[in-house]
Amino acid sequence: MKKAKKPEGVSQREWDDMDIPEWTAADFARARPASEVVPEIVAAWRKRRGRGPQKAPTKKLVSLRLDRDVLARFRKTGKGWQGRVNKALRASMPPRKRGAAGL
Repeated sequence: MKKAKKPEGVSQREWDDMDIPEWTAADFARARPASEVVPEIVAAWRKRRGRGPQKAPTKKLVSLRLDRDVLARFRKTGKGWQGRVNKALRASMPPRKRGAAGL
């Protein structure tokens, strides 16, 4: 099928919009969720989105200012760099004293 030539005086956006018809009530009635039409694609997409919220959070979200070179060095180590920062901070903590509250 030969594509029609865009007439003078019509913007490219208007011309592109003409190729996309507006949905009717019948179109909406026939529509189905993507999970019904292509379940394997939706399942793969959901897998990549992360684990979601923890059921029992064990960590606390904080904002921390670090020197650029320190941050760059940890980030260079790849995925899981934040856990390695946590491990390094834990290793630098003084030993816990018996009966000490808090730390």
